[in-house]
Amino acid sequence: MTIRLRSIELVVADAKSAADFLVDIWGLAPADVRHTTHYLRGSGTHPYLVALEQGPEPFVRSVTWACSPDDLTDIEARVASAGLNAPPTTSDDPGGGAGLLVELPEGELFRFLAGTTTVDPIEGRDLPVQLTHVVINACDAEGTATLAEDALGFRVSDRTKGMVFVRCNDSHHSTAFARAGFSSLNHIAFEMHDVDAVMRGVGRLRDYGMAPAWGPGRHGPGDNVFAYFIAPFGPVVEFSTAVEKVGDDYPVGSPEDWTWPENRIDQWGVSDKDNAALREAELRFQFRRTWSPQPLAVQV
Repeated sequence: MTIRLRSIELVVADAKSAADFLVDIWGLAPADVRHTTHYLRGSGTHPYLVALEQGPEPFVRSVTWACSPDDLTDIEARVASAGLNAPPTTSDDPGGGAGLLVELPEGELFRFLAGTTTVDPIEGRDLPVQLTHVVINACDAEGTATLAEDALGFRVSDRTKGMVFVRCNDSHHSTAFARAGFSSLNHIAFEMHDVDAVMRGVGRLRDYGMAPAWGPGRHGPGDNVFAYFIAPFGPVVEFSTAVEKVGDDYPVGSPEDWTWPENRIDQWGVSDKDNAALREAELRFQFRRTWSPQPLAVQV
């Protein structure tokens, strides 16, 4: 499997101010502006990581995955067997490509594209490299993760009391489904070069009067260093680094494998978590279709 998380496409009320924050403070680089949509990139080879489209209210247009033609053919067969809405799509975003826009049962929209182009990497020790994961809130996290395995070919890596972690390559997780009781975007995680880059990012945001909503710390599943902030335009964003690489023989963890001493919720235990503020932010961005689903074919 050669599927890679590429980008997330958001609709926001003020695309320019959101882009200004993500470039001037968070640390991304501008990639392109098309009409009212701002595209922002990292230091890696993806043409962009975040698209910010101007709109009257916020929502998630899609989470985009780059894949091979063979992977796309496999996904197409799997989603048809699962009876999911998955219209064909051709991307007008930087990097192009064509594929499928898969709608999962709780409305999550995953766009799979083959034939995408890449760009030359750019220098910048504090530039995020790429997206490392996008986590989704779910009413039924177990059911959604099982469907991701069956219909998308993804694999569950770990289960905790709070989440089901799912991978599509050798990274421990490229997405996860949180046991939230509602459906929405949980957070967007940006991969940094190393721990120092994460900590410099924390310091940079503190210079602008922004304290972490959680972090810095080190997670259990995935073993990655993290620091979460709530962006001024609404979503939860994360600096992250060193997500664990796993093989096909990685044993799926259970909630009993991931427990902490009292008053701890990560390996380090050096920071508090603002649960109320994070939950409020997580409710702001839900997935929304901008197309009408086609009636599913009846098998006879």
